[in-house]
Amino acid sequence: MIPELGHYALVLALALALAQSTVPLIGVRRGDAALMEIARSTAIAQFAFAAVSFAALTASYVMSDFSVENVALNSHSAMPLLYKYTSVWGNHEGSMLLWVLILALFGALFAWFSSNVPLALRASALAAQGWVAAAFYLFILLTSNPFARLPAPPIEGLDLNPILQDIGLAIHPPLLYVGYVGFSMAFSFAVAALLIGRIDAAWARWARPWILTAWIFLTLGIAMGSYWAYYELGWGGWWFWDPVENASLMPWIAGTALLHSALVMEKRGALKVWTILLAILTFSLSLMGAFLVRSGVLTSVHTFATDPTRGVFILLILVVFVGGSLALFAWRAPMLKQGGLFAPISREGALVFNNLFLITACATVFVGTLYPLALEAVTGAKITVGAPFFNLTFGPLIVPVLLAAPFGPLLAWKRGDLLAVSQRLLAAAALAVIALIVTFIVQGRPVLAPLGIACGVFVIAGALTDVAERTGLFRTAPQVALRRAVRLPRSAWGAAFGHLALGVMLIGIIGESQWNTERIVAMKVGDKLALAGYDLSFDGAGQRQGPNYTELFATFTVRRDGKVLGVMEPSKRTFAHRDMSTTEAALKTRGFSQLYLSLGEVEPDGTVAVRAYYKPLVLLIWIGAILMAIGGAFSLSDRRLRVGAPRPAKARAKAALQPAE
Repeated sequence: MIPELGHYALVLALALALAQSTVPLIGVRRGDAALMEIARSTAIAQFAFAAVSFAALTASYVMSDFSVENVALNSHSAMPLLYKYTSVWGNHEGSMLLWVLILALFGALFAWFSSNVPLALRASALAAQGWVAAAFYLFILLTSNPFARLPAPPIEGLDLNPILQDIGLAIHPPLLYVGYVGFSMAFSFAVAALLIGRIDAAWARWARPWILTAWIFLTLGIAMGSYWAYYELGWGGWWFWDPVENASLMPWIAGTALLHSALVMEKRGALKVWTILLAILTFSLSLMGAFLVRSGVLTSVHTFATDPTRGVFILLILVVFVGGSLALFAWRAPMLKQGGLFAPISREGALVFNNLFLITACATVFVGTLYPLALEAVTGAKITVGAPFFNLTFGPLIVPVLLAAPFGPLLAWKRGDLLAVSQRLLAAAALAVIALIVTFIVQGRPVLAPLGIACGVFVIAGALTDVAERTGLFRTAPQVALRRAVRLPRSAWGAAFGHLALGVMLIGIIGESQWNTERIVAMKVGDKLALAGYDLSFDGAGQRQGPNYTELFATFTVRRDGKVLGVMEPSKRTFAHRDMSTTEAALKTRGFSQLYLSLGEVEPDGTVAVRAYYKPLVLLIWIGAILMAIGGAFSLSDRRLRVGAPRPAKARAKAALQPAE
């Protein structure tokens, strides 16, 4: 009964999405406020039915209802309760249901919190959101029904894919989907603006919180996925330039450019057409990610489905929405008024510089990801585009963005003084030079590594310089500077945290990639392994039983200078129902660095293959991502992003009410 309830709720959600996508547009065309208001109620009701459907599937997993095909293929009665919950989205059908639930949630939140948005714009945006939702409801109901019943239910399920039975997968997909799907609001805002012909600073003020929310969650989702792959897959790497990883990176890069472009539009009324185009392209890249993961064109640990018919359906959705929105853009964009002018040396100019390099970097990832697929489809030839290509193309394009990041916030709007800003950044540059010299003396080769560390220090010091300049830290009394810091707009703190996080991540990337130490050895009980100043002793191996797996583990004692620092226990888990094994790496944190152990094959004589790493500063990569998300949260909490009209518009309105002298 519960699965049928979930299925019918999904059908009703589709009906509401169709109503949401059509009736408000009729109201906009006729100028009928009552019809336009229908968008709000249908959006909230649609979310309610989507939530009921998702709850029904979750209940089927928790109760181990193996009469539901989806549950039978992806769950097991002995599986821990946490993984029964995560199994809901650990498969294609369930993950699509989570996708539409988040899509409906964004629509409902916008409907609830958009009382300050003009009625026509709100109705048009919710209608566009309804079209996207309706397309994915149809996709689920026609090709990916999660509630399909089995005529002869099995006694036991097949279990969830073992590599997905991890706490990281309880967190990673929801975060990533909120990011992916959240950009649908930017897309809907852009389509609505094109339909009604209203694109101004107020539009950017209304759209930016939704863009920022999606960007924060996508940042956290990518970081969580990176850390999961790092410790779960046993390869010792945190980014592999896997096509599916690239599919999440591309909308993040485009979303970063969109955030900066929307800021220019909000503050100066410039870059209107470019901002609208970026909003369309960012969500288009999210849709392309869904196609790559679910079409069967890729084979990856990240992919869900290999059914070509599903891929064709998603490709049709991609063509309709991307092609349709770009056609609408081509038709309406020439009619839009351009924004104000600004000098190349200005804060606007710095943000345009940022956009130029970010979008070019995104294009290189796009080409490197899709070119092998296109070549194989056209000629049948198979090639691999791997890390060397991306490192040689993506890296040099990001370096100018990093070097320019400290300058942007210090430049004035409309026309800036580059020489004056350079003088303010002298201390940051001096710290960077010191970092370069110290790193070169301590580490020596490779030569590029000290330069990378210096660049990271410059970015961090530049962000701190911006805060110091705003608070007058070195020009006024400490208590005055503290009061100014407390009163500083949260968006200013957000920008500082975001830029500082870039420098932190860069230092972590340089440290891990350039000074990483690796040993692969075969060890017997009593053997010792020397690694980057640490001694690891193999004390023995054993077996233990988990809830739905058996685990072979090895115990290593870690010493440095004869002092015991602790014990590490890497293991291999065997899941009998899936006839699969997973590698569980053991990690030991030392400051921002980590020791990393993973087990290979175990020989009959007791010899164990061990892969051991010392990864300097590796944790700074994910600390930087968290700092970046915190910066986004600071900006999102700024009240100025939650009011209806920009301050200049309010000031003009207030002046208009003043009596003439």
